[in-house]
Amino acid sequence: MKKELQLQLQGVDVQFGSHLALRQIDLNVYAGERVAFVGVNGSGKSTLLRVIHGVLPVSSGQVHWQAGVQQAMVFQRPYMLRTTVINFVALALWLQGAQWRIAKEQALAALHQVDLQDLAHRNLAFARALAVHPQCMLLDEPTSSLDPHAKREVERIMHDWIADNATTLLFSSHNLGQVKRLATRVVYLENGRILADLPTEQFFHQPLERSHPEAHLFLRGERV
Repeated sequence: MKKELQLQLQGVDVQFGSHLALRQIDLNVYAGERVAFVGVNGSGKSTLLRVIHGVLPVSSGQVHWQAGVQQAMVFQRPYMLRTTVINFVALALWLQGAQWRIAKEQALAALHQVDLQDLAHRNLAFARALAVHPQCMLLDEPTSSLDPHAKREVERIMHDWIADNATTLLFSSHNLGQVKRLATRVVYLENGRILADLPTEQFFHQPLERSHPEAHLFLRGERV
């Protein structure tokens, strides 16, 4: 069966002043893939996710989403409104045109999918993203700065939602164990360029010294 192309980036550059944060990014993402973006701090992972989400304009190149694809993003440091938990989640649905009563009902259903005993900002941001039933989820360092219990809870949310909804997942992470558990494909970035784009098994378990030397050094801890 032919895979359905959901997202395509062609020749994308992003420049901040004299700094080129992304350089000639070409990327195809197919429905149902789970793609991890890895690399050291400043390699371009978060910038790439923001470009894909549409909150950061490109300096050149193009970003194409398949028509009708609903996507949602959870940022590394989610912004929280000063309102009730259920209103915070429902607002995303209301802004998309849902009646407020229906939005609150769907928000409550989404909140039941996360740990309501742990009302951390990250979990509430997850609930808000899930409420819109996205075909593609974008997550920027979804478990950074979380304690072990919260990390397991976030991974559970990610795993269960993807399994139940066949959702495409794009996420950045410094946790290579998490990448192994969740990703089917790994994209390695360095200085704003994609230097490796491989199936997860191949990225971690096949020799990369000759084919992708920079990724090999990264896995050995020699890229800082």
